[in-house]
Amino acid sequence: MPRPVASGKGGGGGCAGSALRCAIVGQDVDERKPVRPADPVTAPTASAVPPAVLAARTGVAVVFALNGLAVATWFSRVPAVREALDLSAGRLGLLLMAMSAGAVLALSTAGLVTQRLGPARTVVAATVLVALGLTVTGLATGLAGWLPGVAVGLVALGYGCGACDVAMNVEGAAVEKRLGRTILPRFHAAWSLGTVAGAGLGAGAARVGLPIWAHLGVLAAVVLGGTLIGARAFLPAPPASADTDGGAARRGGLWAAWREPRTLLLGALVLVMAFTEGTATDWIAVAFIDGYGVSEATGAAVFGIFVAGMTLGRTAGTVLIDRWGRVPVLFGTILLAALGAGLAVLAGSQPVATVGVALWGIGASLGFPVGMSAAADDEDHAAVRVSVVAVIGYTAFLAGPPLLGLLGDRVGTLPALLVVPLLLIPTLALVPVTRPPADRPMDRT
Repeated sequence: MPRPVASGKGGGGGCAGSALRCAIVGQDVDERKPVRPADPVTAPTASAVPPAVLAARTGVAVVFALNGLAVATWFSRVPAVREALDLSAGRLGLLLMAMSAGAVLALSTAGLVTQRLGPARTVVAATVLVALGLTVTGLATGLAGWLPGVAVGLVALGYGCGACDVAMNVEGAAVEKRLGRTILPRFHAAWSLGTVAGAGLGAGAARVGLPIWAHLGVLAAVVLGGTLIGARAFLPAPPASADTDGGAARRGGLWAAWREPRTLLLGALVLVMAFTEGTATDWIAVAFIDGYGVSEATGAAVFGIFVAGMTLGRTAGTVLIDRWGRVPVLFGTILLAALGAGLAVLAGSQPVATVGVALWGIGASLGFPVGMSAAADDEDHAAVRVSVVAVIGYTAFLAGPPLLGLLGDRVGTLPALLVVPLLLIPTLALVPVTRPPADRPMDRT
């Protein structure tokens, strides 16, 4: 949830492609010419990287953070929406599926859209939908009390968030290559910080009684305005191909990506890591309340510890990856996540279990962004491959929570979390697939 795409981004290179970027650089440059890092010693220094690439790094971080802010803004007001519409748990679950449906549709098409429009324009278009979705949802809830309107708004919100997710990961991977060092996990850390900010603002809005429509409307404007500014700093894309068969070629590239063993294995890795992250996000507070008898406030604090661990891991993990490489670092962090999750369930002591949650967060932090980065190793086909990996990975976010809930009904919420380490251990066998392949031909047949 990251190059030039072969048929991809609108706008040309140099000053013709981006007035903003050329104003920063002061001359025509090919910002998308790869900086080829050989090892940590020879990786380019900041002075060797074009200023436009540094500007793009900031722009991508802003977009990631604002996307996280938008998502958390909605989820922070779900209890208020439930109360305003007088929804049972079952009806609320069905309503939330509207957002999931929009996200699934987006993830299945966003690769082609990103190839056609380029990440910058895709991010802007997607964020327009995000802002529209937040606004419609707020108005339908707060002023009209109209359930179908809320569902329509959530479909738009889900589609916008999903499409933006693919495009910003593709752009992030391009910036990572230009910088010559690992940085995509830090963009995901920015997303996590955005969610923390969104949750905090949502809690404050609820406490002071700010109407839902006003809260969501204001945040929609902030997210859209900030994204427009951030996307202007994205790297320019080569002009779209004039070939009349370009659309067919893009579709063929998408289906070819679904047949690539490496892409599918990366998807499987991201699937498990998304499940590892999503399980804690959805269930860790409830599990501690049920299993250790803590208060709701303590349960929320435990969730905050997990998020803090994720953010720390994504911020510091980039240094380890640059020094040791993807495979050994990911192997170690997955083991750490398995250890932490097991400790959280089996410790028997709430303080010790909380330490396990922190380890779980740190260990789970790198799998998703590293999988996305690996999918984008070949810039010519990054968009479609990231899209495929995202579709597979996000299945865990959609199916994981209800399946774990059913298991929790049988064995208890806390014991059900043992599924996480049981899935992580065999997933270690998939880690070598993240190693950049020497030859990455695209099967065009």
